[in-house]
Amino acid sequence: MAGGALGRIQTELPGLPEALRRVGQAIVADPAGAAGSTITALAELSGSSPATVTRFCRFFGFTGYAELRVAIATETGRAAQAHWGVKVGREIGRTDPLDSVVEVMAIADARLIQETAAQLDLGVVGKVADAIIEANRVLLFGVSASGAVASMLEGRLRRIRVPCWSFTDPHDALADAALLGQGDVAIGISHRGRTREVLESLDEAGSHGATTVAVTSFARSPLAESADLVLTTASRATTFRPGGLAAVHSQLLVLDVVYVVVAQRTYERANQAFELTMRAVEGHRVERS
Repeated sequence: MAGGALGRIQTELPGLPEALRRVGQAIVADPAGAAGSTITALAELSGSSPATVTRFCRFFGFTGYAELRVAIATETGRAAQAHWGVKVGREIGRTDPLDSVVEVMAIADARLIQETAAQLDLGVVGKVADAIIEANRVLLFGVSASGAVASMLEGRLRRIRVPCWSFTDPHDALADAALLGQGDVAIGISHRGRTREVLESLDEAGSHGATTVAVTSFARSPLAESADLVLTTASRATTFRPGGLAAVHSQLLVLDVVYVVVAQRTYERANQAFELTMRAVEGHRVERS
């Protein structure tokens, strides 16, 4: 996760134990300062101890503070080059002009996508793509906004001859999950990884031998812990867009990457499918006058 350290810290911050949360808050408040600080200085700033800072680093997968500092320094440098300034994360006021609103939203969404790409485990992406290619059936589970994302991936995969179905109704999802078996794939999509319907469907699929995949912003969520493979997304709540809605762009990026890898690894079949489907719908396009 070194490439997306700040995004992961900010996402996980509310659920951390108090001592670790204080360390995370100090880092998020001044990433550049943290990158140039000693472990003792950061401990004093956050009202903790060097041992707590070390525990914080290991919680996020780093061997120690030196490794975390390098990751933060790299990320803050990249942010500066991309001209991400004070408007990132700024709340939108009721009297803000429209151009300012658009700019704040565009910068925030662009940063979330970059953070998601940075933390994406490409090895896991390859495993998920290969499992989909070999699967007899692929089922996608999601509720609300995540359900819409699941439906979009279903459309993409079916377009290249992948036998794929998405579900938002919990009874239909559970019934079909029970019919999966060894070699099939079940993908659960949930921002917080705590949506009961998605958890139940993924567990049901896994109990019958299907490969299970979690797409979530929380790497230590129940959904992530129950899945065979985990793909994480970055998310940060903004005005009028709580975490689940803010995560949609990140979810789409992750699943679009999976789809493209599947298409790439089934190149001839995917191209043939595109030609056939484009020809089939050509008659429904209105000619320009």
